[in-house]
Amino acid sequence: MTLIKSISGIRGTIGGKPGEALTPVDIVKFAAAYGTWVKSRKGKKIVIGRDARISGEMVSALVTSTLQGLGLDVIDLGLSTTPTVEIAVPIEKAGGGIILTASHNPSQWNALKLLNNKGEFISSEDGVEILKLAQNENFDFAPVEKLGRYTKNHHYIKKHIELIKKHKLVDVKAIKKAKFHIVVDAVNSSGGISVPKLLEELGVKKIKKLYCEPTGHFPHNPEPLPENIKEICKVVKNGKFDLGIVVDPDVDRLALVMEDGKPFGEEYTLVAVADYVLGKKKGNTVSNLSSTRALRDITERAKGKYKAAAVGEVNVVNLMKETKAVIGGEGNGGVIFPDLHYGRDALMGIALFLTHLAKTKMKASELRRQYPAYFISKNKIELTPEINVDKVLEAVKAKYQHEQIITIDGVKIDFEKKREWVHLRKSNTEPIIRIYAESQSEPKAKALAHQIIKDIQEIIKR
Repeated sequence: MTLIKSISGIRGTIGGKPGEALTPVDIVKFAAAYGTWVKSRKGKKIVIGRDARISGEMVSALVTSTLQGLGLDVIDLGLSTTPTVEIAVPIEKAGGGIILTASHNPSQWNALKLLNNKGEFISSEDGVEILKLAQNENFDFAPVEKLGRYTKNHHYIKKHIELIKKHKLVDVKAIKKAKFHIVVDAVNSSGGISVPKLLEELGVKKIKKLYCEPTGHFPHNPEPLPENIKEICKVVKNGKFDLGIVVDPDVDRLALVMEDGKPFGEEYTLVAVADYVLGKKKGNTVSNLSSTRALRDITERAKGKYKAAAVGEVNVVNLMKETKAVIGGEGNGGVIFPDLHYGRDALMGIALFLTHLAKTKMKASELRRQYPAYFISKNKIELTPEINVDKVLEAVKAKYQHEQIITIDGVKIDFEKKREWVHLRKSNTEPIIRIYAESQSEPKAKALAHQIIKDIQEIIKR
């Protein structure tokens, strides 16, 4: 059983003993800490929504009752998406929001993801404060005459889609004219409600649904990686569809499948959408340090400036605001389009991508070939607990001091002349160094990663 408390929320596996897993006791304690934090900032109501995982109704009931017990009003969106809850918070003028989802984790997991009054993920400072409140159990529950009210509002997915359709960069006429045939895999979560509805509203001619019943029984690993989406790849190719769309359980990550049945590449979801946006709106872009260099290439080609943030959505958003980026996100298929809101949004990503595909009049595979070809090799090296990971990273940094070095999040070494990089990050929970390497071919990326691993092993021996 697992329970992970962090500055962004609490997540864990359902069942077990309090403090060792995500039990009702832990859920209530953490919801009470968050609610107390919202009240300290004069917040009076909170928006909640959940994905379709099996434990969702139970977790939602516990969170709702706890917040009401603090005297806070609760607006429950029911089965929803992470970006939909993010949009609802400021519209409702709420003090914050909670998304009940463990994102791409398997069905035995659930989590409370916490938002501020802007509908954005809370800062690290706020997270630390909430953790302290939970640890000290510093709660003051309301008397019976001041209990919070409970309201259901199941119309926000429709409202979310309407906001997407109204945006000037979403061309519904062009999408309808393209007569797209599309397959959707929503892993039996809330994407099964939102994605087909969006495609219908955009005028997609044919929609084939795979696992779009929001039962919470995930038919495969819900993380939309190539090894987990083989079924939809076969369906797209054999059925002669134009595109396959895959989302994770809370619909903030978007993966695409080309008409030939091959993955478009999660890293290139953001690249393609950014290419379209930059063609219509000049400006800057941001992604995290572990995302493909291709975004930098197309940004500079469009006369914009690219910046890399530390890993984590809140870090990307902060840098986007600082640089006034017009588009940004993460290489895991997370598209952040600030014109709508500062959060990863697969629904907005779909609308912008389909507009781009329709206007170029290309097949998805042809569009993919328009972008620089890079490959990322993802590795990790396990260390014994007594090894000082920080010292190991410092030694790697010293060895490659003549290259471009970024240290805002671990160590990133940019080999500019070779157009390749390697990013080393230590795990916060175990003695592991994660090693991501990117180059212009898969063998080169793997070779670079293996060279760094060899360097680390030699440093440890010394």
